[in-house]
Amino acid sequence: MIRLLLVDDHASSREPLAMLLDDEPDLSVIGRAETLAGARELLAGGLQVDVTVLDLGLPDGPGEDLVSPLLATNPRSAVLVLTSFSDRDRLARAVGAGAAGVLNKSSEVATILDAIRRLHRGERLVAPDEAAAALRLTQTSGLDRQREADLLASLTPREREILEVLAEGLADKEIAARLSVSIATVRTHVNAILAKTGARSRTQALILAVRHGIVRIE
Repeated sequence: MIRLLLVDDHASSREPLAMLLDDEPDLSVIGRAETLAGARELLAGGLQVDVTVLDLGLPDGPGEDLVSPLLATNPRSAVLVLTSFSDRDRLARAVGAGAAGVLNKSSEVATILDAIRRLHRGERLVAPDEAAAALRLTQTSGLDRQREADLLASLTPREREILEVLAEGLADKEIAARLSVSIATVRTHVNAILAKTGARSRTQALILAVRHGIVRIE
């Protein structure tokens, strides 16, 4: 069962979506919040979720500020930004903080369901141009860059190869076929990459790798 948290200040969109998601046999909405404060209260109470569907336009602050706290308290979870916002800088900040997917609120329900399931499987849905925009907004100090370089140096050749293929935007099944390994092996390598680099999403790991010239995002 995929446990979901919905964060959206508009009940007119939040509640119908919650009903549609709960109708799916493998999905369960276990938390709802309409503000940053409400979401933080749920997290402080120990709420454990697999995927958070997050709107950026919240009344008490920018929704992107919730991405890092969400992933800090639920490190194995994923964040799907579902918003009507078109501000590229705000979307990039959400991606830079670890959001693994971005969809417009006008997306078909089937598209949202597919995104949730793919994120739960550990796939990356952020387009290369969004990752590149996030990179430009997440420059680091010299000390931080040296620490990042040291963490990346601990990656094995196979893990670096996985990063290079991830940069192409391939799904786990496609990566497994490309490298002639099992999907489980791909996910094991990805988990190792995240653990070694301290990244909270595949996109964050790619941003680190691009920053240090390990891979390129066209």
